[in-house]
Amino acid sequence: MSGSPRDPDPGGVGGPVTGLSKTGRAALIPLFLVALGVVGIENALTRYFAVAKWSEYGYWIISIVMAGFALSGVAVALFRDTVERHGQWLRAVLPAAMVLAAALGYERIARNPFNPLQLQNPTTWADQLLNIAGYYGALLPFFFLAGLYIALIFILNPREIGRVYAYDLIGAGLGSALALGLMFLVHPFLLAPLLLVPLALAPLFQPGRYSTLGGALAGGALVLGEAILLLGTPPAYSEFKAVYAPMNTQGAEVVAEVRRPRGHYLMLDNFTERVDADVSNNASMMEVEGPPATYGLYRDGSRIAALPKAGGLGGGYADSALSAAPYVLRPRAGALILGASGGFRLAEARALGAERLLVVESEPVLKHALTHGLGPSRGLALGDDVQLAEGGPLAVARAAGAAPGERFDVIDVSSDFIDAAPANVTALTVEAMQAYLAALDPEGMVSVPVSIRDFPVYAFRVMATAREALIRAGVERPEDHVMVYRSAWNARILISPTPWSEADVAALETFAAARSFDISWRPGLDVEAARAGLFNDLPVVSFESGTVVSQGTDDAIGREAEAVLQGRDSPSSRAFNIRPQTLDRPAYYASLRLDRPTTLIHRLEVLPQAEIGALVNLVVLAQAALIALLVLAAPLMFRKRKVAAPEPRRLWPVLYFPSLGLGFLLIEIFLIDKAAFYLNDYSSAFALVLTSMLIFSGLGSLIAGRVAALPKVASFLSLIVVLGWIWLVFTRGEAVMLSTLDQPAWTRWLIVLAAAAPVSLALGLPFPLGLIQVGEGRMLPWAWGLNGAFSVVATPLANLMSREVGFSSLLMVGAALYLLAFLALPPGRRARSNPDPLPVSSPA
Repeated sequence: MSGSPRDPDPGGVGGPVTGLSKTGRAALIPLFLVALGVVGIENALTRYFAVAKWSEYGYWIISIVMAGFALSGVAVALFRDTVERHGQWLRAVLPAAMVLAAALGYERIARNPFNPLQLQNPTTWADQLLNIAGYYGALLPFFFLAGLYIALIFILNPREIGRVYAYDLIGAGLGSALALGLMFLVHPFLLAPLLLVPLALAPLFQPGRYSTLGGALAGGALVLGEAILLLGTPPAYSEFKAVYAPMNTQGAEVVAEVRRPRGHYLMLDNFTERVDADVSNNASMMEVEGPPATYGLYRDGSRIAALPKAGGLGGGYADSALSAAPYVLRPRAGALILGASGGFRLAEARALGAERLLVVESEPVLKHALTHGLGPSRGLALGDDVQLAEGGPLAVARAAGAAPGERFDVIDVSSDFIDAAPANVTALTVEAMQAYLAALDPEGMVSVPVSIRDFPVYAFRVMATAREALIRAGVERPEDHVMVYRSAWNARILISPTPWSEADVAALETFAAARSFDISWRPGLDVEAARAGLFNDLPVVSFESGTVVSQGTDDAIGREAEAVLQGRDSPSSRAFNIRPQTLDRPAYYASLRLDRPTTLIHRLEVLPQAEIGALVNLVVLAQAALIALLVLAAPLMFRKRKVAAPEPRRLWPVLYFPSLGLGFLLIEIFLIDKAAFYLNDYSSAFALVLTSMLIFSGLGSLIAGRVAALPKVASFLSLIVVLGWIWLVFTRGEAVMLSTLDQPAWTRWLIVLAAAAPVSLALGLPFPLGLIQVGEGRMLPWAWGLNGAFSVVATPLANLMSREVGFSSLLMVGAALYLLAFLALPPGRRARSNPDPLPVSSPA
């Protein structure tokens, strides 16, 4: 390449082109490497948030990425001529700038003291908002430069948009796959430093006179960037994460480490680690030994289980535990245990006389520790009376319900099961409860744990879910099929397919009285009379006023249990969402009424930490909407240029590209969340769906150039595939998932790939078709920015829609958006060059 301003090669600085030569195609290899590195770093930053902070804030990365791309599109549109004139030079030096920006940004976020718990403190929340802004300030420059580079390649190759977009998407998809593979090999904090390398390699493959300069700059930037990361502030766990205190106790030792895409696992040995069992205050009077010392297993800094030491399991404390009642009511029970708790739940059940145990352990590392051991903790000899089930709780319960000879006396959910793996949250949905009831002996029971440390509202949500499952099973009076008992900190909800007998009620009362537990609900309970004999006070707190409204000893669950089980209005149903959980809306920590933001803001200090993410989502959505409006208004800032034959004002891009940005992300997020349930792993689901969608969308975009002469026909065919796929997912998707949950992991991975491939292929067509239609003027980078800006909106919007309405709403809105995009796309031939997409009148 000569690099002349009139060089016809699109790898040069500009000028009319007729297609990509071999040299021009080679010039797209740097774009491939940049896209690979950028998306790899995006995945690495998501893992950083999960490990160092809290995983629910990792979606900020997607928001920052798309904000950077959107703003870069506006910048290139505003200064298109300058960017194009210096295009070859910029293409050579931008990778070096990206390497430095990424290194500096990563080091800055490691120093950021963000703590979401302090968002709940009136004196510290303002500082935390500044810390959130600090994340954007640290990372936005890198993603802005990345978007600038990609937009530059688009305007330098306007006649080969489909091929350019394909290199971008396929590189991005492989970057996600590379990050996933590296998660098996290196600590999560080392992912970003490794993924700087593809960025630094990009200029080496750039033909032209600036390739040597670009390679030298990128090499120097890589050395400097790695020095910044190695010598700067090292990433570390937040001091407010569960792992921080035990790691920093005297004599604490990490005795095992496991690196997986699903999480970074540490097994700790220190004096603080014990079985987390809620035992009676009367344990010493009952001459029952306390829970034994254990190893503590942590994933991404959150404790997920205790693992036995050399002394073995030891279940002598079981008779004093809150979870013991089902085995007392049903001696010699055959039990389905959801969550082995490192094996201690098996020891407890055996100590209580259970004779046949089927155990579901959905967390793979915990399951491996159970059978083969982990570090110094040895695997368990399960014995003939214990069987380890394959598949998740829903799959196992459905299989048991279909085989009458496999019915259970007790289905027992462990207290640490729900938070141990992403798919486990679906174990408390209406569909799961229906499966449990069908898998029970007529006199059997389901035992569900609920923490009441924050609010009793989670107990009401489980009760509302149980009520709905019972009604679907044909029960007329659900209140006769439920009993609730509790300690000061936790409750157990017992659900039976048949009404509780007087003998069962009397047995539970005897069990509770001997252990100083309280019964919050049983058939025929006189709540006011029961208050006089309470062992553990659970006062009613008004969320509206933030004050305790009860007088004397009280039971907040008992006051509302009957109303909830009868489906009547209650104080909690007015203040919180206590609607049933379903597979379509499975979020457990989703009790806040987001339609009452003023009340929530005034009660921040009493909200559970897991609920704060929804409020932050609202703030991010407002910010994203502001960015989108600024990008929409960008044409008003475009400088007027005189052209021989200016085009008329064109408004279709204002509908077309935002629809694509929103629609693509809504479908992608739907697939990620459903795959997380199906694969029981959010990190792997994120990487697998992102990789497959980007690669297949890239292949779809390769077709765009071949069908550009018939954009409306190609767009129509794409729309038919998208709508047909959505219809199939609505009608058959859930059935296919549920019927294959017991398949090996590799089979389910292939099913996810097969599900993502056709729709992704179709989704790859509309965007390059639209870019081809807008021509070669300022509208090209502006359209790129529009797509990115509304992708920023899509992430928090999708999170809120799935929480409040359900995942199916993402597909419904996605279908409507792609239909809108099809209607907006003009049928005409490719537009010629137009520097001003939306000419505006000059000031009077």
